[in-house]
Amino acid sequence: MCDQIHFDDDLKEFEARGLVTRKQFGALLGAGVLLPQVANAAPTNEADVSITTPDGTADAYFVHPASGTAPGVLIWPDIFGLRPSFRQMGRRLAESGFSVLVVNPFYRTKKAPTAEAGSATPIQQVMPLAQSLNETTHMTDAKAFTAWLDAQKSVAKNRKMGTQGYCMGGPMAFRTAAASDRVGAVASFHGGGLVRDTPSSPHLQAAKTKASFLIAVAENDDKRAPTDKDVLKETFAKANLSAEIEVYGAAHGWCPPDSRVYNEALAEKAWARLLALYAKL
Repeated sequence: MCDQIHFDDDLKEFEARGLVTRKQFGALLGAGVLLPQVANAAPTNEADVSITTPDGTADAYFVHPASGTAPGVLIWPDIFGLRPSFRQMGRRLAESGFSVLVVNPFYRTKKAPTAEAGSATPIQQVMPLAQSLNETTHMTDAKAFTAWLDAQKSVAKNRKMGTQGYCMGGPMAFRTAAASDRVGAVASFHGGGLVRDTPSSPHLQAAKTKASFLIAVAENDDKRAPTDKDVLKETFAKANLSAEIEVYGAAHGWCPPDSRVYNEALAEKAWARLLALYAKL
């Protein structure tokens, strides 16, 4: 489950160490920040869409280059759900040449926005939403979302798909690769619960795929579970899978631009590594 239950304590620690500033989680908290522009950005088309799943109708955001076809990408948001910052991230990825679906994983309970104040929402208010999901919902949703994405005219059928997850979305991204052989690249950013002591652990399921992996670990998550990165490296090496695994000197949640612990420099590093991963699709 999401490690952001430790969020407030971590925030104080990183602020004290100078890794997060008041400007980053104060004045910019409501609106977030504008991400750097994409060089030679492709014109895009975007729409709010509805996707039928075994459990109902999911609301999502779909954005893609205005012409031609591009590899499909499925984005799983963090515990604060589908919101403007993730739309911005999806649009930026589409401008870089991908057909991107950003989903509301909590559609069974509530349409987006599901966090009253975005990333400023108290974690206790959104934790029940995360706890309503499990391995079964991850797998059924992954199959439904990748099938929908693959049916879109803007998605290249001769290239693999990518998927990326943030926070609780990390395990969902891992399981997406296990659910669909169309997925060729998986990225997890400050993912929580990637390694579990169960046969159905996300990392064990992911190791049975043929995908390539990018796993960006938050420094404070690594401190709480210092052996997880080693388990991941060993597991993927044994499966002969390409996996870039790195601990970033940032707090859990550093990637979304509206996060209180947003770290632009390291978020941009993670973004560059994501584009390098997707270049292989």
